Amino acid sequence: MKNQILAIVKKDIRGITSNHRMFATLLVVPIVLTVLVPTLFILIMRFAPTESPDFQKLLAMLPLAEQNEDTFKNMLRLLLNYMLPTFFMLIPIMAASVMAACSFVGEKEKRTLETLLYCPLSLKQIFRAKVLAAFLLSMLVSAISFAVMLIVLETETCLLAGFFLLPDAKWLLILLLVSPAVSLIAITLIVKTSAKAQSVEDAQQGAVFLLFPVLMLLVGQFTGVLLINAWLLLVIGIVCALLAVLLLKQSMSHFKYETLLK
Repeated sequence: MKNQILAIVKKDIRGITSNHRMFATLLVVPIVLTVLVPTLFILIMRFAPTESPDFQKLLAMLPLAEQNEDTFKNMLRLLLNYMLPTFFMLIPIMAASVMAACSFVGEKEKRTLETLLYCPLSLKQIFRAKVLAAFLLSMLVSAISFAVMLIVLETETCLLAGFFLLPDAKWLLILLLVSPAVSLIAITLIVKTSAKAQSVEDAQQGAVFLLFPVLMLLVGQFTGVLLINAWLLLVIGIVCALLAVLLLKQSMSHFKYETLLK
C-alpha cells in the first residue's frame, strides 16, 4: 500500500512542478515575502535618516536586552527575528492554496477521478496521500524560502554593513512547529473542500479565513501592538498542531464516495 500512496504523492507533486504557470504562482509569494520585502526594508533602513520618529518607534519595539549602540544592526535584528517569522505562516497557506489544483478538484477537471478511485487504496488512504503530497511540497517551499531569505539577507547585510546577523531560536519554533501546523490545517481544509468543489477557485476558499488571523498578527508586528516571542510562538504552534490533528481525523472520518461523485 505504501507504494500506491507514494505514487499518488509523486503524481500530485509532478503535476505542480510540470505546470509552469502553477509552479510560477507557487514561487511568486515566497519570492516577494522573503527577497523583495526584506531587501526593500534593508535599503530603507540603510539610507534613510535613523533619527526620524518612525525609526525610533520601530527601535522601541526591540527588547532592551537585544539593543546596542549600532542602530542599523538593531533594525536588522528586529526585521530578521521579529517581523520576517510571521511571513512563514503566510507562505504555507499560499502554497496550500496552489496545491488545491492537484487535489480532488484537479482530478475532476482532468477526468481522472474515476481512475484514481479504482486504485487498491481506501478512500481514507487516498485522502491521506493527497494531504501528504501538498504538505511535503508546502514544507519544501518553506525550507527553500528560508534558505534563500537568509542568503540574501546575510549577503546584503555583509555588503552594506560588513557583518553577519544570525537568526535566533524563534526560527526553530517557526520552521519545525508553527509553519507545519498552519500548513496542515490549510491543506486539510482545501483537500476536503476540493472534494465537493467544481473548480480550483471554489476549493481555495477553504483556507482564505486562515489568512485573517495571520494578517492581524503581521499588522501587530509592524505597528508594535504585539511583538512575537518564543512563548507566544510555542502556544500558537501547539494550538495549531492540535487543531490540525483533530481536523485531519474529522475530515477523513466524514469523507465519503458520495461527496466525490456529486
